[in-house]
Amino acid sequence: MFVNAINEVAGYTRAIHSISRNFGGTQVNRGSATLFFVNSEGWALTCRHVAQWLSQADQINRNYTSFLQQSQGMSGKQQNKLAQNLGLGPDKASEMRITFVDCVDSMNNLKFILHPDYDLALIKFEGVANLLVKNFPYFMKDEGAVQQGAMLCRLGFPFPEFSNFKFDAQSQTLVWTNEGNARSPRFPIEGMITRFLGDNKGQVYGIEMSTPGLRGQSGGPLFDPDGKVIGMQSRTKHLHLGFDIEDKEVVAHGKTKKINDYAFIHLGECIHVKVIKEFLSKNQVSFQTK
Repeated sequence: MFVNAINEVAGYTRAIHSISRNFGGTQVNRGSATLFFVNSEGWALTCRHVAQWLSQADQINRNYTSFLQQSQGMSGKQQNKLAQNLGLGPDKASEMRITFVDCVDSMNNLKFILHPDYDLALIKFEGVANLLVKNFPYFMKDEGAVQQGAMLCRLGFPFPEFSNFKFDAQSQTLVWTNEGNARSPRFPIEGMITRFLGDNKGQVYGIEMSTPGLRGQSGGPLFDPDGKVIGMQSRTKHLHLGFDIEDKEVVAHGKTKKINDYAFIHLGECIHVKVIKEFLSKNQVSFQTK
């Protein structure tokens, strides 16, 4: 059903990779998110919470760079005091490095525009010599055609399987390398429109799906079998079903056990195409409809 649509949408959907570590630690944590390009001018869409996460990385890195510069020649006790003053500790991230996979060959700046109400943001890649994108999306023109019961698909990068990084012990920093796997596999997940989401003003802003959007798919497009963009994956909510099991005896592997189980349904929430088009138009970002 979605084979051709996935191939088309993959042409403009890209992964955001992150590596991070806590202060004083060497364990590297991988993360991912998704964006998709809108036009050849370098404009892309993602979630507001993703854009805020990217901005947070800059502040974290500036703080750690300040520590490295000021701590040169200090004793261990003095370094601990400096770290405390800078808010650094073993339970807090001291570094976060971000890379945009297969987006541009080079750039000199990122510009963020956050939606004031919804989990939606624009990213502008500035100073780009070459945009590494094959095609651009068509947004659904007739918003009324988005109906309950329709089967749609999301595309993103929920499983960060890249390995092109290391912790450099000499510089005490995380670095990207030319070795290892630089990409993570794209992952589609289908679902049915179950309900529409409204704000406190009674305006529809979102689409609820019968299946969850996976961690790392935030910012990825929601599209129909023809490849038209219907929305963007935002978050997943967890609704308690009430089918609770407490202290129930079961026999497993020949042994009697007592189990507890609390059932939830996991539903994806996506930003509606109407909100996306209004946001693009307000910021004078060109886009295609069909």
